[in-house]
Amino acid sequence: MGKLVIVGTVAFDAIETPFGKTDKILGGAGTFIGLAASNFNIDSSVVSVVGGDFPQEYLDLMSKRHIDVSGIEIVKEGKTFFWSGKYHNDMNSRDTLITELNVLADFEPKVPETYKDSEVVMLGNLHPLTQMSVLNQMTTKPKLVILDTMNFWMDCALEDLHNTIKHIDVITINDEEARQLTGEYSLVVAARKIHDMGPKYVVIKKGEHGALLFHDDNVFYAPALPLEEVFDPTGAGDTFAGGFAGYLAKTGDYSFENMKTAVIYGSTLASFCVEKFGTERMQNLTDKEIYKRLDQFKSLTQFDIELT
Repeated sequence: MGKLVIVGTVAFDAIETPFGKTDKILGGAGTFIGLAASNFNIDSSVVSVVGGDFPQEYLDLMSKRHIDVSGIEIVKEGKTFFWSGKYHNDMNSRDTLITELNVLADFEPKVPETYKDSEVVMLGNLHPLTQMSVLNQMTTKPKLVILDTMNFWMDCALEDLHNTIKHIDVITINDEEARQLTGEYSLVVAARKIHDMGPKYVVIKKGEHGALLFHDDNVFYAPALPLEEVFDPTGAGDTFAGGFAGYLAKTGDYSFENMKTAVIYGSTLASFCVEKFGTERMQNLTDKEIYKRLDQFKSLTQFDIELT
């Protein structure tokens, strides 16, 4: 079982969907990734920054899930990163209402000494230079580096993003971002172009339509589990990434075949995340619930056919 270091935001979110709205609640990419990865009983650490307004109970919550929080810097005189958004009726599109960087504006990640030899590094969605600074702190070369990014960095830090992408093994982005990064509409062609940028594996997330995994000429598709209702999609992509990274860190097997299973685990955990606001559903998720849903996934995708 390998160690996993996660860099990403630990934040406040305020969310409005057709099902209701919240005041400030626990959010952030690092939080969702960490909570998802914690289901694999691995040695993980979240590297982030929060302000003096961040409740101790949220840090305790992560600690109880066996997430090391020593890499979360607390700037006592500062305020925690805050994002507010409103989802449209189709739940696939949203409007950002408020973004307050606060302490994140000057964030310089500091990987705890005991995690600088981590086998797996999960670079959550942050500025590419911030992501690269984490890799530069590792004392031994990680066996697997996973990077998540978004179209914002493609708009304002494309050169830095290209430079960071050269140093990673897996990239996880959504279909819109893959098309923007490559200028290609076909996701197969886009994945091939991204391969040429450096990553050995490309994961393209398609929301309610599942996820695609590309490696050389191999392609694997995992559907999303059909749900009766999606309550809040916030953090689903990060939860997917956390499940994906957590499973790989637990097994230590970074082959294409094992990554297929990692994609299924990621999709399974993301299907729980959307059932309630914010991190609420992920905070008390049980192994029994996960295995039951994995069985549903298996039934959804398994079939016998005679080819004559």
